[in-house]
Amino acid sequence: MSGTSIALETDAEGRRCLRLAGEWRLMALAPRYAALAAELAERAADRSLVWDIRDISSLDSVGAMMLWRAWGHRFPDNLATRDDLEPVFARLYASSKLKETGPEPELPWEWVVAVGSLSLRLWRHIADFTGLIGQLILDIGNVARAPREGPWRETSANLYKSGVRAMPVTALVGFLIGIVLSYLSALQLKNFGADIFIVNILGMGIIRELGPVLVAVLVAGRSGSAMTAQLGVMRVTEEIDALATMGVSRSLRLVFPKVAALALAMPLLVLWTSAIALMGGMVSAQFQLDISYGFFIETLPKVVPVANLYIALAKGVTFGIFVALVACHFGLRVRPNTESLSSNTTASVVSSITVVILVDAVFAIATRSIGMPT
Repeated sequence: MSGTSIALETDAEGRRCLRLAGEWRLMALAPRYAALAAELAERAADRSLVWDIRDISSLDSVGAMMLWRAWGHRFPDNLATRDDLEPVFARLYASSKLKETGPEPELPWEWVVAVGSLSLRLWRHIADFTGLIGQLILDIGNVARAPREGPWRETSANLYKSGVRAMPVTALVGFLIGIVLSYLSALQLKNFGADIFIVNILGMGIIRELGPVLVAVLVAGRSGSAMTAQLGVMRVTEEIDALATMGVSRSLRLVFPKVAALALAMPLLVLWTSAIALMGGMVSAQFQLDISYGFFIETLPKVVPVANLYIALAKGVTFGIFVALVACHFGLRVRPNTESLSSNTTASVVSSITVVILVDAVFAIATRSIGMPT
């Protein structure tokens, strides 16, 4: 029997009987669900009515729930049914006995648990990161003893992806930052008649501080996230486990090339970006303060000691190592699901930028008396 039918009949004993027949399933009920529910609720108000559901050919949870709600979450006093329909209603009856439980009351020392949990997570991150650094030092020692066995092909590939391909975006951002910095500085210098000091401001600001930090932030967002995502996908697809099964060191093949590539690429990108940013500042100074290009290029080495360039290169190497290590750390922590992949990639970028700023602060304190113009 197909369709859904409701028929009110009178049996031989004179009792009124509501006979349900057909398919009481979602696909059959959906076109007139509201009308059937309203009719059942109206019929259920009559307590003397006999419910006969023996002619129902098929019943799913939607049809059973419709009847259960019409009956007021209890079986009617007069019900004629079949044995194969009873399990469906038995599950609804059992679920109606379950009481909804609210959230557990907050304990007075709940904050201790939260602080302890955060401390343990931070400790695990520090322990894993320290272990990664230790393993990298061992890999460097192994490569130094046997250079031919080093992962140079992977290193060159990472150097190309992280360094060469990052040159356009770093150049564009650096040029624009140079123009903005020069424009804002020129507005203030004009008021004091100190136009020529634009060279000092741009030189010290870009070469010593802004260039390395700007490149590190861009590389952390571009290359660091890509490294984390690459390792995460390898974790999801079990490629990292396959390397371990074949006896290949994941640290030597996956971590070492990325760290070595960024350690080499970052100082070069710092030089590239700082030069482009100075060009942007020089162009802006020409238009704003009428300072010629020749005067700018001639004055720059006199007001910016070469020690600042060495500090910038040292920052580039250090930032590159830490960005790669943080990216690999979070990439290796990815669990085999997409949510873990996205959360660890986000954490990698945020942590890399935070570490870069912390390391830059350490550099600022350690080199506060180096490279200052006299």
